[in-house]
This record gives sequence, structure tokens and C-alpha cells, in this order.
Amino acid sequence: MLKVGVVGVTGYSGEEALKILLNHKNVTITEVSAFSAVSQGEEPIGSLIGSFKGRIDIMCKKTDPQAMAKNVDLVFLALPHKVSMEVAPVFLSAGKRVIDLSADYRLSAPVYEKHYCVGHKDKDNLSQAVYGLPELNRQIIKKANLIANPGCYPTSAILGIMPMLSRDAIDASEIIIDSKSGTTGAGKKADTSLLFSEVNENLKAYKVNEHQHMPEINMVLSLVAKKDISVVFTPHLIPMNRGILSTIYLKLTKPMDTAAVISAYKSFYKDEPFVRVLDEGNFPQVRDVVNTNFCDIGIKVTGSRLIVISCIDNLTKGASGQAVQNMNIMCGFDETEGLR
Repeated sequence: MLKVGVVGVTGYSGEEALKILLNHKNVTITEVSAFSAVSQGEEPIGSLIGSFKGRIDIMCKKTDPQAMAKNVDLVFLALPHKVSMEVAPVFLSAGKRVIDLSADYRLSAPVYEKHYCVGHKDKDNLSQAVYGLPELNRQIIKKANLIANPGCYPTSAILGIMPMLSRDAIDASEIIIDSKSGTTGAGKKADTSLLFSEVNENLKAYKVNEHQHMPEINMVLSLVAKKDISVVFTPHLIPMNRGILSTIYLKLTKPMDTAAVISAYKSFYKDEPFVRVLDEGNFPQVRDVVNTNFCDIGIKVTGSRLIVISCIDNLTKGASGQAVQNMNIMCGFDETEGLR
């Protein structure tokens, strides 16, 4: 059995990772920790998160990476941006495998420093990190010791764009992404803009074309296209807990009808266990993917315009589910274990 730990278990993605791991037949959860939620050094996880009462008998400790490293083979870092890069090196130097759910290992140091306004503290390991999008990097994920788990918005956007971009079937200079996310995408933090009375009965755009996930989207799509890509990206906050729906507007470079594009997408993703390309006339909705690791994709062609709708749960395929999928690939388990 693989001994697994979760650092940051009291956050949304940490809690989700633990829920998934409880149903995984190949792992034993040996360590869970939090930085701030534990008041007396350690507390039963069921006392901190009521849904775990009677399901797992383990103490949640204040985070001590050196102590945790002695009792894990692999660790999930469900930590805020700027924190993981201080914790990951401890586990890596102890020979443990790390899956980081923050942005700390996704971007080059200069790009990270520009968008997160802090110098990167672990450039040596940054150069070894593998971007953990299975549909793109499955073969190198198998050999990785450090996974940079993708962001939620980038996962929905990249999966919706990659099939056409990889075959040079769209104009790479005209990519427009309109995404809408539930509030858990912002993490568990005190923020006036996330109060119930601010979010309920409301819809707003934010960080218009300057969101910190933009460089991640551009980076991956540029690798796929083998040329520089710069998308237009507008995220929105909607009054629901979880889920992302991205509507993506693309321009075809050659005539194709809806049926032909759907056929191309189904061919591209035919061996992917968690991408579902819908038949013509059908489009994704959040309720169909919530609490699953699926990305649902719907397609419509109007003249030379291709509209792709890509839908995921931001806490599963957009975070912890994809992290477990990466663990399965790294460790040679059935890729769907714990996720069906």
C-alpha cells in the first residue's frame, strides 16, 4: 500500500483530496496536516471536518514537513500559492513524491514572479516539475517526482482547445475564453467579495484579461501549437459552490461542420477516461460534472466560428481529482481508481 499524506487538509481542495483517497484501494492515509486550523498541536480530523466523523480515525497535526516525510511515500500539497515552494523541497529532499495543487511549480520563475508578485524560492525543483495534465503529459507524469497540478480554469480551457490547436485547425491569434466558476475556486479565505450576501443573486466578471491563470493557459497552448499564444480570458464568479463552465470562441482555418469537429474531438480523446465529448446538439451543464472527475465538451460550428463549451468540477478535475489521477499514473495504478 502507498502511504499518502495531505498537507492543507482543511482547505477545500485538501478536504476533497482526502474524500477521494478514502475510496482508493491502493493507498493508506498516514498523515494529514494543516497550518492554522489545529489549535492544540493535533486534533481528530472528524472534529475539524464533520463529514469525516466515523470514516477515518486520524489526527490532523500542525504541519511539520520533516516529521511527515518519515511516514509518507507521496504527499499532496493543498496549500495557498507562495507556501508550497517552502514545503515541497523538504519532502523532495527526503525522496518523497510530491503533487502540488498550488501554482508554485506551474510557471517559469520570471513569469511566476510577475503574476504572483514574489520571487520563487525553489528554482532547482521548479525546473524538474512536470505539468500534470494527463491528456497532454501522461508519459512524463509516469516518471515524475514533482507534479505541478493544473489550475481549474486552465484545465477547462486547455481541454476545450487542444484538439483543434494541435492539428492547426484554428486561428491561434483568435482564442476567446469566457469562464464562469463557483466560489470554492477562490479557496477558503476571509474575503468580503466572497461573502454570501455579495455573491448570492449576483454575477460578475473579475480580473478581466489579467487573471493569474492566463499565463498558464498561454504557456500550455503555446507548447501545443509550437508558437506563442496569447488568449483573451474573462473569468466570472457565479453564485454556486463548485463547477466551471467555459465557453470558448475559436475561428476555423478551413471549412468544417459541427459533425466533423465533433468527430475530430472524439478521435483525439478516444482513449481518455475522463473526457466526454457530447453528441451534436448536446451541451454540458455543471450539474452533470459536479463531484466527478469528468470534463464534458460540447461543440457548435456557425460559419467559420467554432464554439466549444467545456465543463468541469473545479475541485475534482480542476484540482484534487486530477491530482489523484496523476498519482495513479505516477504509481502505475488503474488511472480511474478512486475516481469513478
